[in-house]
This record gives sequence, structure tokens and C-alpha cells, in this order.
Amino acid sequence: MSKRLLRSGLIVSTMTLVSRVLGLVRDVVIANLMGAGAAADVFFFANKIPNFLRRLFAEGAFSQAFVPVLTEYQALDKEDDTRAQSRELVANVVGTLGGLVTLVTLLGVVGSPVLAALFGTGWFVDWLEGRPDGAKFELASLMLKITFPYLWFITFVALSGAILNTLNKFAVSSFTPVFLNIAIIAAAIGLSPHLAQPEIGLAIGVFVGGAVQLLFQLPFLAQEGMLVKPKWGWRHPGVVKIRQLMIPALFGVSVSQINLLFDTFIASFLMTGSISWLYYSDRLLEFPLGLFGIAIATVILPALSKKHVDQSPQQFSATMDWGVRMVLLLGIPAMAGLIVLAKPMLMVLFMRGEFGVPDVEAASLSLMAYACGLVNFMVIKVLAPGYYARQDTKTPVKYGVIAMVSNMVFNAIFAYLFSYVGLAMATALSALINAGLLYQGLHRQGIYQLSRATLGFISKLVLAVSVMIGGLYLVMPALSQWVSMSLLSRSVTLGGLIVGGGALYLVTALLVGVRLSDIRHRG
Repeated sequence: MSKRLLRSGLIVSTMTLVSRVLGLVRDVVIANLMGAGAAADVFFFANKIPNFLRRLFAEGAFSQAFVPVLTEYQALDKEDDTRAQSRELVANVVGTLGGLVTLVTLLGVVGSPVLAALFGTGWFVDWLEGRPDGAKFELASLMLKITFPYLWFITFVALSGAILNTLNKFAVSSFTPVFLNIAIIAAAIGLSPHLAQPEIGLAIGVFVGGAVQLLFQLPFLAQEGMLVKPKWGWRHPGVVKIRQLMIPALFGVSVSQINLLFDTFIASFLMTGSISWLYYSDRLLEFPLGLFGIAIATVILPALSKKHVDQSPQQFSATMDWGVRMVLLLGIPAMAGLIVLAKPMLMVLFMRGEFGVPDVEAASLSLMAYACGLVNFMVIKVLAPGYYARQDTKTPVKYGVIAMVSNMVFNAIFAYLFSYVGLAMATALSALINAGLLYQGLHRQGIYQLSRATLGFISKLVLAVSVMIGGLYLVMPALSQWVSMSLLSRSVTLGGLIVGGGALYLVTALLVGVRLSDIRHRG
């Protein structure tokens, strides 16, 4: 089990790395094309709403409810090569979920002006009062009609990925996002320059990318014998169980997504560029979060579900402990690196074309604020499956609602005091509350608690990362030097700092007693 989890984690991380690198290339191309102005604000807004629903319905609550139930059906199919019960469940889920998502997608396309007014209220008010920024509302309504069908495609992509993950085919679903990035990059380079409004070309790239992702996964489903004819199965026992698990999970997953949309709502009242600065800083945060946190969570949810089905509480706890140690080993230095190297990273990746030094300085502030919550975001990704694998979706909801309400209060206070940076600060602080509550709940139920050995492991990591931070500050050039460098010099210098900082962290960790055995799975 130890080797398989490590191998699966490496596969997911490697595939995710390819996807995230292409995602950064995509953002570099977008920054060069549009910078952080009004058009960029509208594109990120129009892309955020279908992505919100995707994470809410498809990749979030649905996967967390579907994977444990499918694992149960696969256990029943152990002696059946045809996987009859699993295939029947999948057919009913595809038909039921597909019907509902089709309806939601049609409503979203038709009602795009309502969505634009609801989540971009500041722009809508400007449009009503005839101000220049009212054009953002009209453009957002149009672009939502193009980007919203992405929800339909990505729902089935998430369903296919969940099925393949339970069959230990992690590489396919981890690699799939590459096609979305390729489609947007191709649209930005080949289509947008020929349009009066380049952002429309990017929206078309999102639509095409969703379709290509789905088409890519279908042959792999067929190979596993899981490409089935959809059936409407609202009352199918498996669908009923998924529904019962999914409804509370919707609230739990929606917490972070509602917080992001609430950020967008408030940012629509702030200075032009606020949404874009938050987007670019969030994209850099998502790189280590997806590479390490989400990758580990993707691997351990099926593993935890199997442990629960097999009634193996000690192995369940050991798997959770492995996940926590892995994300801390990688997340603590990633958090420190994002804070210390915020400006150089933004310069190397985005400072060209319409994205200038003022945008770098503005985005770096929100990046540092977001980065303070990176470890907590990662820990949430590992602790939450501890509930979902046991088919307990209600407890994380309760904690999530507390975190959501806290975030809204923090948003109102910090946005008034610190503008858009306050929104990032509020998000990071609410993640701390959410992670703390999740851990407290698992501890109280006797499911999982940090051992003395793990606490010692964390203290060694903190010491190692402190040495890394000190070393980076000693050798890092001043901001004026970064500005005067060529792009090649900046890239080489930044690469040297990242590699050198990582090496210093690892050497120090070894010197203070961290060993490979500390991150081995002890199931």
C-alpha cells in the first residue's frame, strides 16, 4: 500500500505539474494580451462563474459523494468481471446528473444578464447609471453565454475522472486539464488578435477546451468497460445514496467557492484591476496547491474509502497521517517561497505587454496575503476526505458554514481597511478556521490526531524553512535590480533562488533529523 500510494501520488503530481506549467503559460499569454485592465477583469469574471458551479457540482460535492458509493459497488463486483453493478450505477448517475446539468446550463446561457448583474453588481449599477464602467456589464453578459456551456462538458469530465480514479487510473484525469490550457493558449495566439474584442477569443477557447477534455477521456472509459448508456435513475438506490451525501456536501464545498464569488462581488466596487490582481496572485497560489495538496487528496480519497469499507481504522488513520505529513513537507516551503519571492515570480511570469511594474507591485500584495493560507488550504484537502470517505458529509458542512460566515465578516472589515488585499487576507484567515475545525472534529471523534512524532516532524520542517527564508533574503537582489534585468536574467536568477532555496531546505531538514521513513505510509 505504501508503494502504491507513493506511486499514485507521484503520477498525479507529475501530470498536475504538466497541467499547472501550461496553466502558467496560459496566464502569461493572457497577461501579455490584456494585462490587468477592464477587459481582463471581465474575462476572469465570466470564467469564474462556470468554474464556481464546476467545483460546486462536478469536481467538488459530486466527487466526494460519488467515489465512496462507487467504491462500495466495486467491492460487490469483486467476483464479477463484467462489473455489472458498477456499470448500472454509472449509467443511472450519468443519466440523472446529465439531465440536471443540461437544464442548469441552458438556464445559465439564457439568464447570463441576470448572473452578470448578480455577481458583478458594481458593474450593473454603473450600467444603470450610464457610467463608462457599465460596458463591463454588457461584455460580461455576452461572454457568459460562451463560457457557461463549459459547465456541461466539465461535469462529465469530473464524472469520468472519478470513475477512473477508483480504478487506480490517476494519470488520465490528472492530465486532462492540459487540453483546456492548450485550447485557451491557441485561442489567445491564433484567434484573439484578429478580433476587435480579444477577450471573446479567450471565451471561445474555454468552450473548446471543455469539449476536448471530455472527448479525451471517453476512450479510457471504454477501455475499462465503463462507457455505458445513460439512464434516468432518480430513485436508483445508488443515486439516492449519492443524493443524500451530495446535498450536505454541496454546502461544504460551496464555502470556499461562495467566498471567492463574494470576493468578486466586493472587488467589482473597487478600483479597476482588483479582480485581475486577485486572479494572478490566486493562480500562483493554485500552482503548489494543485501540485501537492489536491494531488495528495485525489489519491487518498479512494484509499480512505476502501479502508472504511474494509473496516480498517488503524490503516485509515495511518493513511490520513501520511497525507498530512506529505502536504506539510511540501506546503511549508512553498508558502514561504511564495511570500519571499512574490514580486520576482510575478515579474518573470507576467510582466510584459500590458502588465507593468505597478501591476506586479499590486498583485504581489494579494499574493503574499493568499500565501499565508496555503498550508491551511492544503491541510483542508487532506482532512476533508477523512469525513467524506466515511460518508459523513454533514460535519464538514457545519464547519464550512462557520468558516464562510467568518470570511464574509473578515471581507467587510478588511476590504474597507486594505481594499483588494483585504479580500485575500480574509480568505487566508477563514482557511485557518476551517482547517482547525476539521481537525478538531476528527480528533474529537477519535478518527485522527497528530501524534507526538508528527508534531516533532513539523517542528523540524519549520526550523528548516526558517533557514531557507534567511538564506533567500541574504542573496536576493533588490526590487530595483529586478526591474533593470532582462527577462532572461530575471528567469535565471529566480530559477537559481528557487533551486538554491529548495536545496537549502532539504539539506537543513536532513541535518535536523527528517528522514524518508517519516513520510512512509504505515498502513
